[in-house]
Amino acid sequence: MTGKDVPALHEAAGAIPPGTRVNVTFLGNEDLDMRVSAAKAVKDAGFIPVPHISARRLASQAQLEEFLDRLQQVGATEHVFAVGGDPATPEGPYDSAYDVIRSGVLQKYGVREVSISGYPEGHPDIPSDVLWDHLEKKTASLADQGLGSVILTQFSFDTDPVIQWIDEVRRRDIDATIRIGTPGPAGIKRLLAFATRFGVGANAMIVKKYGFSLTNLLGTAGPDRFVTELAERLGDGSGDVKLHMYAFGGLKATADWARDFQAKATS
Repeated sequence: MTGKDVPALHEAAGAIPPGTRVNVTFLGNEDLDMRVSAAKAVKDAGFIPVPHISARRLASQAQLEEFLDRLQQVGATEHVFAVGGDPATPEGPYDSAYDVIRSGVLQKYGVREVSISGYPEGHPDIPSDVLWDHLEKKTASLADQGLGSVILTQFSFDTDPVIQWIDEVRRRDIDATIRIGTPGPAGIKRLLAFATRFGVGANAMIVKKYGFSLTNLLGTAGPDRFVTELAERLGDGSGDVKLHMYAFGGLKATADWARDFQAKATS
């Protein structure tokens, strides 16, 4: 959710199980009060807030500490998501999420677990070897500091690169929980727009496998096939793998889908 999504959170709350993690983004067009208020709303609703820390958007260590201090005041610092962020040029001293992690600032404000980014299909602007190097450095640094780690991935329409990427993560002896990014039900045009923005594969064969066609962009698509196939393909060596739902079609639509899918799976 974003800082503007508090009303949407309240609308969806009845369909979200207590204790669910809800990420709160760090957007350039939102201010400190909006981010903290959103994290507090998540906490007050009985969920676990996971506020984002956008490294390249931080102008100084003082700004990072002010953000963490405000979050700690509302009980929202145990779980955070450290991400590099969009600006091509850092606005302050942090060039990457790794710089924030190794700063030693997080523990001072009660952080116990840090989510970090994973890219099963690569990143449009970062070479693959750099992505792997930073993933290894970040998980190692968190372990050295006694902090838990979760790898939260970019979304995908295709299980093939996801399974291959999970296998490579484990081959590198990284045993962190992996949460595979999964788009909740959303308009097909909207899904394709996000795929283009984030470099996610969306050719005709891939999207047909996922459950929609590039020749008919009307309507919505959900991740039923993707989630079912992913569960079937995970093996003993996959380790702890869960989902992270991207609410591209809205919080309530995503929460309703997850509730209904789980009900069908257990019936």
